[in-house]
Amino acid sequence: MAVPFRIGVMQLTMEPLDEMLESARVMDEAGMDTVWLAEAYPWWRKHQMEARGSTVVSALMARETEQLTIGWGIISPFTRHPVQVAMDARVVQEAAGSGRFILGFGTSKIFLNNARMQTTKTLGPMRDAVAIVRGVLGVEAFSYGGDTWSADVPALSNEAHTPRDVPPVYVAATAPRMQALAGEIADGCLTPSITTPAFVRYTKKNVGADIDIGCTVVASIDDDRDTGRDGAREIAGMYLANKVQNIQGAADTLLDLAELTQDEIRPVAEAMERGGRLAAKAEVTDAILDKCKPIAGTPDDCIRAIEEYRDAGCTHVMLELWGDKRHDQIRLFGEKVLPYFR
Repeated sequence: MAVPFRIGVMQLTMEPLDEMLESARVMDEAGMDTVWLAEAYPWWRKHQMEARGSTVVSALMARETEQLTIGWGIISPFTRHPVQVAMDARVVQEAAGSGRFILGFGTSKIFLNNARMQTTKTLGPMRDAVAIVRGVLGVEAFSYGGDTWSADVPALSNEAHTPRDVPPVYVAATAPRMQALAGEIADGCLTPSITTPAFVRYTKKNVGADIDIGCTVVASIDDDRDTGRDGAREIAGMYLANKVQNIQGAADTLLDLAELTQDEIRPVAEAMERGGRLAAKAEVTDAILDKCKPIAGTPDDCIRAIEEYRDAGCTHVMLELWGDKRHDQIRLFGEKVLPYFR
C-alpha cells in the first residue's frame, strides 16, 4: 500500500499552554493532517522560554480537536521507561479516539545533556523501547528482556475499559544507522529541523523501506513574498544556532547536504547567545535561508517547495511555523496550499 502524502505542523512545546491549544484548534479547522509536538528541553530557558511535556499537552490537544492527528515528535525513551510511555500513550489514544495518535521516539541528546544522562548507546535502547511499547499496548501477555529495558506485563482483561489498538510508532533519526533501524522496526522515520530535499533523498536511501518519511521543514507563508520569506528567518536562526551550540557532529551530514558550514552559521549562533531569537534572525541572510530550503513565501512558492520535497521522497511534511500571525499563516496554508495536494 502506498504511503499517503500528508501535511502537518511541528509545534514546539515551549510556548504557553493556551497558545498551543489555540494553535491546535486553528490547525484542525484549517484541515491540517497532523500536529507534531516537539518536546522542548531545558536549554530553551536560556532564551526566555520554558519546556513543557509533550505527553500531557498532547492529551489536552486531543480533547480540543476533532480531526487532527496528534503526534509525539518526539519524546525520548531515556526520560521515561517504555512501560510508562505506553501508559501515557493510552491516555492520548483515549482522549483522541481511534486513529488520531502517532507515537514518535527519538534519542534527544540535548535533553540527555541537560539531565546529565549522556550515552553513546542509542540503537539498542531504541530497539528495546519500540518493542516494549508495542508489546504493552497489545492485548496479550508480554514479557521482554532487553539490554537496556525490560518488561513483564499481564494480558489485558476483556472487561478493561481502554483502547486496544497499537498506534503507529515512528523513530526520529539523523544518523544513517538509526535511519536504517527506523526502516527495520518503525512505521515512520522523522527527520530533524533544517531538513532539505537532499537530506530527504539521503534518508530514503538509508531507511530502505516503504515507510512514512516525515520531514521537519522551516516554513512561513504570506500573500507578499518578502513577508513570507522573512517569517522563516527566525525559526531558521533558532535551529541553526541549535546545531552549532548543541549537536555538532550529529548534524554534520545535515548541514553538509544543505551546503552550510559551521563558519557560515556561527554568527547566527553567537547572535542568539548575545541577543536572543530576533538577533539570530538578523544574521540569517538570503543566502543562508535559501540553503535551508524553506517552504516559504507566497502560496505558490510554498506549493512549489512542497512539490520538491515530495519528489525527493518526503511523504509527510511537518511545517515549522513561527513568528507573528501564525494562526493567519495556518489558515492561509489551509485555504491556498492544502487543496492543491488533496
